[in-house]
Amino acid sequence: MKLHEYQAKGVFADAGIPTPDSRLASDVEGVIAAAEEIGYPVAIKAQVQVGGRGKAGGIELVDDDEEARAAADRILGMDLKGYHVDRVLVEEAVEFTDELYVGVTMDRGEARPVAMVSTKGGVDIEAVAEETPEAIASEHVDPAFGMHSYQARKAVYDAGVDPALARDVSGVLTTLYRLWDERDGADAEINPLMVTADDEVIAADAVMNVDEDALFRQPELAEMEAEAASGDELERKADEYDFDYVRLSGNVGIIGNGAGLVMTTLDLVDYYGGEPANFLDVGGGAKAERIANALDMVFSDENVDSVVFNIFGGITRGDEVARGINEALEGFEEVPKPVVVRLAGTNWEEGMEILNEELVTVEETLESAVQRAVEYAQEVSQ
Repeated sequence: MKLHEYQAKGVFADAGIPTPDSRLASDVEGVIAAAEEIGYPVAIKAQVQVGGRGKAGGIELVDDDEEARAAADRILGMDLKGYHVDRVLVEEAVEFTDELYVGVTMDRGEARPVAMVSTKGGVDIEAVAEETPEAIASEHVDPAFGMHSYQARKAVYDAGVDPALARDVSGVLTTLYRLWDERDGADAEINPLMVTADDEVIAADAVMNVDEDALFRQPELAEMEAEAASGDELERKADEYDFDYVRLSGNVGIIGNGAGLVMTTLDLVDYYGGEPANFLDVGGGAKAERIANALDMVFSDENVDSVVFNIFGGITRGDEVARGINEALEGFEEVPKPVVVRLAGTNWEEGMEILNEELVTVEETLESAVQRAVEYAQEVSQ
């Protein structure tokens, strides 16, 4: 479960992490009222769960009512990387002298939580990790004992944070780890953690993802779940259809049965020069209706230019999958996106015979199916 920025900031503020004064608004007049309460200048920030909102035009700094009205009118209702913006956070503008990064996640390779600090805040931390990994200091934590204060201080000093800020930054990191641990977090981060001219630190952004299987232990967060997903129609459909679904930024739609199979397909799309648009696992034993629902989801994503189906039959039968694909596509006067299908496993030969090749492209191998889907997507985007 992914919390929106405003939800995560509420959780962080309740735990004692400094956050800017802010209000949530869903219309232009609400934005103006919030801005006047807070006092200009303010930032107007689209509340959608994607990175790079600022570069995509989803965040704007304004100095008066006229600017706020224009920004709110533009941002509310916009399509931001495929997400419809129906709410914005109106937030006190922070005058800053520096930007830091702090975060906590699970290091699966080490089978332990890891706390991270970097002076490269305010930018894509994944790019920093890949291009200049030495810029991120990390400390692994024994979950049986939690984060010791000396570990937080060590991470801060190793990152090269100004000693005058070390106490406050290590305090934020310690609190962030405690929240991650107590709230059954998957990821928790602040990027950027802004440094003011008075050498104070304040969380200008907030990310918190929670293990959905642990929500029965988190009643407060469970109440946020429906609201967290309400800003995106595809997320709502995924919940309705009971799919494991993650939206990505590319244009090749991917449907498979089994997380490993879908991940392999994503990797191959990338390998052959394409960009995956989603992770969609229909699960085992998928019947025709479930397959039709999966196609409905992927077709609903305006970013998708082609679709690749990768099904390996165990419990799932190839003939059932083929019927679902046919039923879904025969309902269209014209198939909205080119669909490439690869079937293997139980009843795959029967499935191949059932597939309507006037509606889909059939490939015998996964590699050829992915290549064909990438080619279709590239043709559309050229």
